[in-house]
Amino acid sequence: MVDNMPIIITFIVYLVGMLALGVIAYRLTTNLSDYVLGGRRLGAGVAALSAGASDMSSWLILGLPGALYASGLVEAWIAIGLAIGAIINWQFVAGRLRSYTEVANDSITLPDFFENRFQDKSKSLRVVSAILILAFFTFYTSAGLVGGAVLFESSFGLDQQVALWVGAIVIISYTFLGGFLAVSWTDFVQGILMFLALIVIPVVAIMDLGGVGQTFDQIRSIDPENLNIMSGAGFIGTISLLGWGLGYFGQPHIIVRFMAIRSMKELPKAKVIGISWVVLSMFGAVMTGLVGIAYFAGQPLENSETVFLEFTQVLFHPVVAGILLAAVLAAIMSTIDSQLLVSSSALAEDFYKGMIRKNAQQKELVLVGRFGVLAIALIALLLAQNPDSTVLELVSYAWAGLGATFGPLVLFSLFWRRMTRNGALAGMLSGGLTVILWIFIKTDTGFFSLYELVVGFVVSSICIIIFSKIGPPPSKEIEVDFDKARDMDKRKV
Repeated sequence: MVDNMPIIITFIVYLVGMLALGVIAYRLTTNLSDYVLGGRRLGAGVAALSAGASDMSSWLILGLPGALYASGLVEAWIAIGLAIGAIINWQFVAGRLRSYTEVANDSITLPDFFENRFQDKSKSLRVVSAILILAFFTFYTSAGLVGGAVLFESSFGLDQQVALWVGAIVIISYTFLGGFLAVSWTDFVQGILMFLALIVIPVVAIMDLGGVGQTFDQIRSIDPENLNIMSGAGFIGTISLLGWGLGYFGQPHIIVRFMAIRSMKELPKAKVIGISWVVLSMFGAVMTGLVGIAYFAGQPLENSETVFLEFTQVLFHPVVAGILLAAVLAAIMSTIDSQLLVSSSALAEDFYKGMIRKNAQQKELVLVGRFGVLAIALIALLLAQNPDSTVLELVSYAWAGLGATFGPLVLFSLFWRRMTRNGALAGMLSGGLTVILWIFIKTDTGFFSLYELVVGFVVSSICIIIFSKIGPPPSKEIEVDFDKARDMDKRKV
């Protein structure tokens, strides 16, 4: 263990900086649209990097390298699937969602968009989607808190409970104060930190081992299967790992960045930045895990998810190590803050305003959103108390739940004119319930070992088509909005 004082000082400087951004954003937040969507004024760079940072979280720096370290190159199928999903998301979903949420009565949350897209007077789409967002995001937030505990335990020897509360207090503070702008600005900084860390770590480690050729020779000498991308995966296993990419289309904390971008003209630039960040960062994470197999061959790690953390402490000066460890904290914070914000917006906009006080004032709604952040964070903290929870396990479940519940719904609502409210409701419920039920019948081998996201995504898509076809077609008003959003997307205005 290196001298902790330089690392602690680096952490303090970093955390103070994040809180300062929260205070600045607080002064620019005057209404609910500002708090949950930043008034739709994000530039291309902030939108792209904050989308990537809120997407990847501690999973990218702890979970994925840990999976590669433990099982070898076969786990890279997850990264490949996610890269494909991210590219499709930026290429096709970003522009259409930005234009359609503006056309659909300037929707500021995903449940708000579903209600306006299908002109749902019953509010069933808004309420059901908000409930499912809250349920799955609570698990997702817990995953980030577990990642924070791993970081503080490994770096400072802190008790897990203390580590959980330290990380949670900082994240809750700036999200509570500054809302979406604070989250986006901090995620922009955190995205840069994460990117640099994931590039620097494997490069320095490979140089320390004598170069690329020697590093891969060492990995191969430990076990040739470490470099076999098909090792033990099989068809079902490969589809399951690739299937992670399907989750992108249904992650509210990611796609809300598309809704918040300043204008359609910013999208081409944001797309290039966003895709480049995702692909290069995941490549760095994969290489970190693989190189760790060779580097720590003499003293295998007890917890595979600490491979990145161990590298920071054995390769770098304490000050540099502090900066790199701040990148881990950045990964954790950048996702939790976004999830807390989406959850609080579901409470304020979709429950409180939508169901309880339709005429609530803007300051009142912002206050409800802020206290929603506190309530959701506390529930997530309770779930994170389980010492046996792993980052990848918790993220896997939440990612599947959100991806199957909202992924097909988002895609069909953006690109299929014939879709109806009944189809949307059936798809949302069937996708979420399939993921929950599949957990209980899942096996280690065979068809029932398939990742629940893949199953839920297929079931949801089928239900959307069947239930949309059964009932009457959409109204003329809905079709006019659909065409208007499509044309706006094509013109990029």
